[in-house]
Amino acid sequence: MRIAMIGTRGVPARYGGFETAVEEIGRRLAAGGHRVTVYCRGERHPEREYLGMRLVHLPAVRRKVAETLSHTGLSVLHAAFRRPDAAIVFNAANAPLLPVLRTLRIPVATHVDGLEWKRTKWSGAGQRYYQTAESLAVRWSDALIADATGIQDYYRERFDANSVFIPYGAPILREPDTAKLAEAGYRPRGFHLVVARFEPENHLHLKVEGYRRSGAELPLVVVGAAPYADEYTDRVKALAGDDPRITFLGSVWDQDLLDAFYAGALTYLHGHSVGGTNPSLLRAMGAGAPVVAYDVNFNREVLGEEAGRFFGDAESLAREIEAAEADPDGAAKRGVAARDRAAERYVWDDVAAAYERLCEDLAARRLTRRTVRRKG
Repeated sequence: MRIAMIGTRGVPARYGGFETAVEEIGRRLAAGGHRVTVYCRGERHPEREYLGMRLVHLPAVRRKVAETLSHTGLSVLHAAFRRPDAAIVFNAANAPLLPVLRTLRIPVATHVDGLEWKRTKWSGAGQRYYQTAESLAVRWSDALIADATGIQDYYRERFDANSVFIPYGAPILREPDTAKLAEAGYRPRGFHLVVARFEPENHLHLKVEGYRRSGAELPLVVVGAAPYADEYTDRVKALAGDDPRITFLGSVWDQDLLDAFYAGALTYLHGHSVGGTNPSLLRAMGAGAPVVAYDVNFNREVLGEEAGRFFGDAESLAREIEAAEADPDGAAKRGVAARDRAAERYVWDDVAAAYERLCEDLAARRLTRRTVRRKG
């Protein structure tokens, strides 16, 4: 099949969950003999192919409200001339462009992602746009992809719509690079870790506040940044104040070092609240990190009750941090349980196989707009 993957920053994966999914799924589909085209924006890869995937680089308007949609618009027009057998569009925000594909009878599935309209950065008009885009994705997609059962429930309850459940996969790390960790100045089980974009829905402010309220002796390492989020970044750093225990490393592009941080953390503090199956959480689990997660249904679905601990405010997080330092062996056992859960439930080969079946159903017209809407 000729398969187009549209709506992300593309590959190589350097930004977030969508890009990681495109790389892991696309490379496997290409290895299986399919012709996979990935539409990319941003930093250009020097070759026209990457891991068997054909790369098409197109420009985008460099503004928060227009970057994704402008690039996807050009990508859809390009795909219209290529006429793929199936198109996967990532992000419900791109739904207004689906009629172009439908007019040309190109079967399309939309990966709806999380509940983007709940993000603070999209308040007002942006929030209304995302809510409208969700309804358009339901109306104009031949299939919806949900990466969590909580997202499936949301679309069923709000739009009376069916979706295909396909989670992300987790990279499983059995032998972390401890030398990398030592070079960075840290020792295994010698720090608490945050890895997240600086956005309010990821609760970095709560994690910093909870850590500062704790009697933690081990340092807190914060990895991450965000475009268009200077005000929130300043707020988080102001909460940290001059506490010498807290270090902001910014973005870490060395993937081996990032894996070493996950594997070496005494706790990984996960605050994401509006997504589905979060790739950062899966990566932490796959590295055996003991997870303390913000208490929402998405995080409980992924971690289960045995592999994680949960917090809802700064005080409960402070208690979890102190408990981990008091019982590091118990925390390590939870990390092993998390890795075992990830290795059993979140397997990239299985994910790619599910996408292949979905594309086969799209290409054969076994999925149409009528299959998205529930009968009755």
